[in-house]
Amino acid sequence: MSKQRWQTMQQTKEHDSTTKQGTENQRVRDKHVRDLMVGKRRLVEVPYTASLAHTMNALVANKVVAVPVAAPPGHWIGAGGSMIMESDKQTGAVRKHYIGMVTMLDILSYIAGDDDHDQMNGTGDVSDIDVKMAVPVSSIIGHCLEGLSLWTLNHNTSLLDCMELFSKGIHRALVPLDSHMENISGVELVESASSYRMLTQMDLLMFLKEHASDIQGIISRTVRESGAVTANVFAITERTTVIEAIKCMRAAMLNAVPIIRASTDAHEDHSQLKNGRGRKLVGTFSATDLRGCHLATLQSWLPLSALDFTESVSKSPLYEASDSPRELVTCVAESSLAEVIDKAVTKHVHRVWVVDQQGLLVGLVSLTDMIRVLMLALLSHSQAM
Repeated sequence: MSKQRWQTMQQTKEHDSTTKQGTENQRVRDKHVRDLMVGKRRLVEVPYTASLAHTMNALVANKVVAVPVAAPPGHWIGAGGSMIMESDKQTGAVRKHYIGMVTMLDILSYIAGDDDHDQMNGTGDVSDIDVKMAVPVSSIIGHCLEGLSLWTLNHNTSLLDCMELFSKGIHRALVPLDSHMENISGVELVESASSYRMLTQMDLLMFLKEHASDIQGIISRTVRESGAVTANVFAITERTTVIEAIKCMRAAMLNAVPIIRASTDAHEDHSQLKNGRGRKLVGTFSATDLRGCHLATLQSWLPLSALDFTESVSKSPLYEASDSPRELVTCVAESSLAEVIDKAVTKHVHRVWVVDQQGLLVGLVSLTDMIRVLMLALLSHSQAM
């Protein structure tokens, strides 16, 4: 066989493979937000007058990590200036205005506080948690940046446009069931509908996992090859207390942090975030780990080390865990994207820690990272066809 003929055969083979992948990917690119909303349950929300205690109970009972806050129309400025309204389907009269999103981290950040007037004593214990938990939820919107991000996605929005939003770090959006803007596709700050459903990054990845056969060429690549690994990873040590961990997470706008082995340096400050890269990974601390605590016992958990909390407190009969205790979910840089997505979805975690063969931390792959590389690959395959 001549060299020229062999090269022609190889080029034909590569073209056929690219064409096949493009055809498979097209089935995913043709999907819309409405395809992701099949079977979605009613929206979990709280009124603006709800106490933090009521709000935390709503998070626990419904096994969610965030809820939108509803208020009477005309009295509030919505998050980011948003005007997302619920209106009567028949008359169009506006019934409520969604003024923001409250997450578990918002509540914990408020409980922990970081100022003198927050009534902290020398052990890091909050002196009167009942008083703090009685304040209205509307008073803490915006304590964390995520609470100021309130968006809607029209059900006609393409899957790729939805992926673009979530690839920028937006974790969730409201989807109107009967939008008055049927011809709009994309992200909106103004919307009026008789009801909404919530769409999250996890929902999107679960959908893509179910359609894995259509993106096999993309997800078979390693997380290193696909550029999904974030090398900069902030961590706390095994000696960091729960209350210090919460303060660190609020300051850095993180919903979870890895727990690393403390160094032998006697002067290491365990109250501050560390560069976790190259340190031994021993655990994970997430804001959602605290959502199952009885309020009466939450005060006693705050001075514990975050590692002790994750390992021991969930075994207490006083702790009503809404999920099973979180295990350490890791991968290596050579793990396939498919494997990492499967771990995130199956274990219901929002990030997978990347470690080396010695268990030393080398980075992380977040849901945002996964969605970003999937979107870029789908776009590049589309342009190649």
